[in-house]
Amino acid sequence: MILEQYYIECLSHASYLIGDESSGRAVVVDPRRDITDYLADAQRYGLTIEGVINTHFHADFVSGHLELVEATGAWIGFGEAAETDYPIRRLADGEHLSLGQVDLEILSTPGHTWESISVLVRERPDAVPTAVLTGDSLFIGDVGRPDLVNIGDSSTSDLARAMYHTLHDKLLRLPDSVTVMPAHGAGSSCGKNLSTELTSTIGEQRRTNPSVQPMPEQDFVELVTHGQPAAPAYFSVDAAMNKRVHPLLVQDRNIPVLTATQIRQALSDGVRVVDARSVEDFAAGHLKGSVNVGFDGRFAETGGMVAGIGDRIALIAYPGEEQEAALRLARVGSDNVIGYFAVGRDGGFPAELADLVRTAPRVTVGELDRMLADDAVTLVDIRNPGEVEAGSIPGAAPMPLANLRMRLADIPKERPIVVHCAGGWRSSVAASLLRAEGFDNVSDLEGGYHAWADAHVSA
Repeated sequence: MILEQYYIECLSHASYLIGDESSGRAVVVDPRRDITDYLADAQRYGLTIEGVINTHFHADFVSGHLELVEATGAWIGFGEAAETDYPIRRLADGEHLSLGQVDLEILSTPGHTWESISVLVRERPDAVPTAVLTGDSLFIGDVGRPDLVNIGDSSTSDLARAMYHTLHDKLLRLPDSVTVMPAHGAGSSCGKNLSTELTSTIGEQRRTNPSVQPMPEQDFVELVTHGQPAAPAYFSVDAAMNKRVHPLLVQDRNIPVLTATQIRQALSDGVRVVDARSVEDFAAGHLKGSVNVGFDGRFAETGGMVAGIGDRIALIAYPGEEQEAALRLARVGSDNVIGYFAVGRDGGFPAELADLVRTAPRVTVGELDRMLADDAVTLVDIRNPGEVEAGSIPGAAPMPLANLRMRLADIPKERPIVVHCAGGWRSSVAASLLRAEGFDNVSDLEGGYHAWADAHVSA
């Protein structure tokens, strides 16, 4: 049996290739849009991809099922509750899919969404299960959130109760030895306490996962509906895209280089200019109107927060990173990257752009303390709700980065603005976004909340 996991840090996303070596038949589960890895491994193993299974309608990225159908002619499988505008194979609870010797059993596991399924993998039909691909139902260290994509009139609490029964009546009844292989890991907005481990076992999760410990159903509902990360607006767009036919990703596309004149024109025309360099290099010098989303962080997800899906985007990037940056944006549906302008790690912008170059003001903890003492600042905390609950700077207005672009009207412009996150990466995004949107006096806090807490919270 072939069981390959493909994990990308930028989206904390795992997808899978399952194949039967004896028959040469295979399926891909929860694929991303750039499908070359699946095709290359299928060829390497002598496999034919005949099916694509999505465990649910993903909200945090655009799935690659249509690209795989185009490349292989495979069928697309979803849980029975799924509704799409393209042909699908409806997979029922308890249904078995044979790849030859390898047997796949479909488990209906609603909770994250109504159509959610898991895939139980056996090397032979009569064997003890080897693994369960749990999608966004059971994570390592957590469970899927029930509030991202509701179908019909069902409330979040209905899905949370469904998740409780999915866990305790189905997944946790599997043998302890079964390997748990979810669709996401640490950093994903699809849950709040995901582990950095990429696989585990049912037995280990039963012992260590706080969200699956024995508890009354109502306690579980409160647990999974409280303190979840703010969901970016693009999540609903991607979930809708995954239900319909949409343009395919060109697998070998290359975005063109932009001249200094063209990047100037892009800024003038309202193109979202995303500067993918480090926080430090951006602060030292950037083009007025650009937004800093460092390539060294959660670039795809954060890019989806600062630009709408379908918006035109121009990249500023270190040489050699621009094509991968454009691909990462395409993974969340931002296909309209018009080109890039390269800036070296040891260099700056050319002289013909000198009039547009600005530095990014940053304040220290001491400077912020003085501003707060004088009541001379609007302090905006862009961390997620769970982070804020664990500790916050007095007087800070909570406004998660994922929602910032939709809440600009809530931020007064009369006083200086300081934004902060936990350590400084997200605050550079937020401060640059506010400046790009017309806020004049905006700084971010060096070192973020961690630096403030180190200075104020006693050991």
